[in-house]
Amino acid sequence: MNKQKWLILLVALALMGGTAWALTWLRAGQKLGKPGVRGTPIPGSVAMKLELPERVLDFTSTNVPEPSIAIGYFPNDTSYVERLYTSPEGLQVQTTVILMGADRTSIHRPEYCLNGQGFNAYEKSFVNIPIGGANPYPLEIAKWKVSREVEEPGGTKLKMGGVYVFWFVADNEETASHDKMLEWLTLDLFRKGALQRWAYISYFAECIPGNEDATYERMKQLIEATVPEFEIGPKRI
Repeated sequence: MNKQKWLILLVALALMGGTAWALTWLRAGQKLGKPGVRGTPIPGSVAMKLELPERVLDFTSTNVPEPSIAIGYFPNDTSYVERLYTSPEGLQVQTTVILMGADRTSIHRPEYCLNGQGFNAYEKSFVNIPIGGANPYPLEIAKWKVSREVEEPGGTKLKMGGVYVFWFVADNEETASHDKMLEWLTLDLFRKGALQRWAYISYFAECIPGNEDATYERMKQLIEATVPEFEIGPKRI
């Protein structure tokens, strides 16, 4: 082996060793951050019992048990809650909060769930929703218009539309970008030695194609009313 190959090998080994040392050092000094959502501690576990309000505005709701696929997919220290809200006119909004523990793999890319249900996003945007209460603030959310094709028993294909709204929140940190969330998580680890407990919050409703804007406006009312009930929200000066 010539000198150049030896040098490359030594550099690669040094980088591998340095990375392993850095990860070991981070884990050894790592502390777990505070959640950005309210929950009740579960004795002997990092996970928490999360709750969403039962009655909001003129919506009724049903608590949805954690699906078996989620139980097998999420780490054991993941906290999960889901409610299905129904308006008098029949609009159903699936609302979910997923809170990570010490394992960041609880928080996944939004595309995974949508694609798994056959939906594809065709229009993406970021918008602000005003959140009231004692500490009002503008909540930036990601708003996706989605669609899918479903096949009826007779073989006829039917196109369905939908609106998917989501964002991520931790202790005094909030973003509608999954990439930004990962960036802040990494920076907090290096700068503060803290693993922030991020929560992934989403609202989803199917609708007839062409009704996406009206559906979003109804969802927006629900978001404005429910968020102050479970989200701690960023501190404002």
